[in-house]
Amino acid sequence: MCVKEVLVENQVGLHARPATFFIQKANEFKASIWVEKEERRVNAKSLLGVLSLGIVGGTTIKILADGVDEEEAVDSLVELVKSGFAS
Repeated sequence: MCVKEVLVENQVGLHARPATFFIQKANEFKASIWVEKEERRVNAKSLLGVLSLGIVGGTTIKILADGVDEEEAVDSLVELVKSGFAS
């Protein structure tokens, strides 16, 4: 299990377009991946799940992964968030 925290810095947070980029990136990996905000954990490969967290700019989230490519998956998603969701 690999876990990292990251601050969502872009203004709109993880909504609509940024969430789509996030999910597309998560689906590139075989590992099971979750996003956690304030004790709520959802599947990072589910648009509805990610949107349901209501992640806004300035929120710290945890990205967790478990599987063969877990470290690569978490590192890649953390970099995507830090980049402001530039695809």
